[in-house]
Amino acid sequence: MIEFTGVWRTFKVGDQEVAALRDINLELLAGEYVSIMGPSGSGKSTLLNLIGLLDRPTSGIYRLDGQDVTTLDDAEQARIRSEKIGFVFQFFHLVPRLSAAMNIELPLLLAGVAPDERKQRVTQLLQSYGLSERADHRPDQLSGGQRQRVAIARATSMHPLVLLADEPTGNLDQATGKEVMTLLEQLVSQGVALILVTHDPGLGKRATRQLRMVDGQIVSDTRNEA
Repeated sequence: MIEFTGVWRTFKVGDQEVAALRDINLELLAGEYVSIMGPSGSGKSTLLNLIGLLDRPTSGIYRLDGQDVTTLDDAEQARIRSEKIGFVFQFFHLVPRLSAAMNIELPLLLAGVAPDERKQRVTQLLQSYGLSERADHRPDQLSGGQRQRVAIARATSMHPLVLLADEPTGNLDQATGKEVMTLLEQLVSQGVALILVTHDPGLGKRATRQLRMVDGQIVSDTRNEA
């Protein structure tokens, strides 16, 4: 489903060129549960941004769901991102002035989903994530766990093929973090691919496949079907 072939991502820093990713060759399958670990600056977030079409490789090819998305223009990439990729971040990135229900509805609105369908999906997601009684609350009126549940509901509102989670429990207490991980892992059982970036070895080991990155390269790729 996700295929990188010879992907590099370099940046100019002053008069020097710095390689954030070096010759990445990677294939991730539909419905796979993958963690990406490594020290700060190892390229984890850069890789996640490329997968999520938030950035472009300097060279190499990226295929998503069988399509070469490397050279698509910004509008085409935005459409594919909306249809096939969901995002969950450490700091939630909810729109402060919008209610929980409106935050969940936003991707559907931007994608042009019909009003009746939007209402049905939002109602179902609020119920699924135990947020029905908080539907009209703004993010500053919600707990951290509730905000992350809103973020997960928003990320899955378009029925994505892949969910990208960047330190999704990093801003939560341990108990709430476990609840959030359980919700994310339930999505894997429904066929959604989950790609998790984390500094926490305990969280990383929960994945059935673990990638470790150092200096922009994947130095280990371990499967743990158990």
